Amino acid sequence: MFRNLNEAQMEEKTRLLRCNLLKMLCEAGSGHSGGSLSAIDILAVLYNKIMKHNPQNPSWQERDRFVLSKGHVCPALYVVLADCGYFDEKELMTLRKYNSILQGHPYMFKTPGLDVSSGSLGQGLSVATGMSLAAKMNGEDTRVYCLMGDGETQEGQIWEAAMSAGHYKLDNLCGIVDVNRLQIDGKVEDVMNINPLSDKWKAFNWNVIEVDGHKVKDIESAFRNAENAKGKPTVILADTIKGKGVSFMENVCGWHGTTPNREQLEIALKELEY
Repeated sequence: MFRNLNEAQMEEKTRLLRCNLLKMLCEAGSGHSGGSLSAIDILAVLYNKIMKHNPQNPSWQERDRFVLSKGHVCPALYVVLADCGYFDEKELMTLRKYNSILQGHPYMFKTPGLDVSSGSLGQGLSVATGMSLAAKMNGEDTRVYCLMGDGETQEGQIWEAAMSAGHYKLDNLCGIVDVNRLQIDGKVEDVMNINPLSDKWKAFNWNVIEVDGHKVKDIESAFRNAENAKGKPTVILADTIKGKGVSFMENVCGWHGTTPNREQLEIALKELEY
C-alpha cells in the first residue's frame, strides 16, 4: 500500500492522526501519550510511503513486516492502522476496554495488521532479527522494520540482537530508535546514559542514519537510504520530542504514561487546530 501524498498532505495527515490519538487516549483514561506523540510521524511515513502491506489482506505473504518493540506506544500504531483501513476508526474509542480489539499492548491475535505481540521492552529487535534472517534464508523480498525507544536500548537483549543482525549482514532489516530522551523515571541520560548511541550501533556493524523524527520528508529520505544500504542492517536514529504537538506535554516526563482529561483534550485539540 502506497499513498501518493506530498509533503503538505503528509503533514496534514500527521496532524489529524495526533487528534485521533488524543481523543482515543482521553476516552480510554489510560495509556501512553508522550511516546505515542513522538513516534506518530515515523509510523505515518512508514505505513503510507514505505512499507509493502495490504489492509484488505493483512496476511499477504509478500508484505513487509513491522515490530513495535516499544509496545506501550501502540496507540500511535492503532491510529495509523485505522487510517490505512485495517479496521473501522470507531474501534479507536474502545482502546483498553473489555472485548476491544485494541489492547493496552500489541496483541496480534486481536488486532488486524499486527505481525507480533509485543510489550516487554528489549525483545522486539530479537524478533525482527529472526524475521529478517528467515526471509533471507527463504529468498523472500521482504523488509523488516522495528521501532524501539531510546530508553529501551538500555536493555542488554537489544545489543545481543544488534550483534546477531550485524554478524549475519541483514540488510533487509531496518531498526528505528525514537530518541525522545525521556523514559518513565526521567531523562534517559540520568537513568542510564546510552550515549554515544550512534557509535554503539556502528560498532555492532550497522549502517547509521540520523534524522529529525518530525520532518516527514526527511523521514522518508532516511527510509529510502536504508533500502539502498547493502551488506549490513540499518538503524535510523530519529531525533524526537516526547509529547510532540501539545505544548503542555512536550518534553515532560510525567506524560509518559498519562492521558489527557476532557479539559486538557480540548486545549490540545485547539493547539492542533482541530
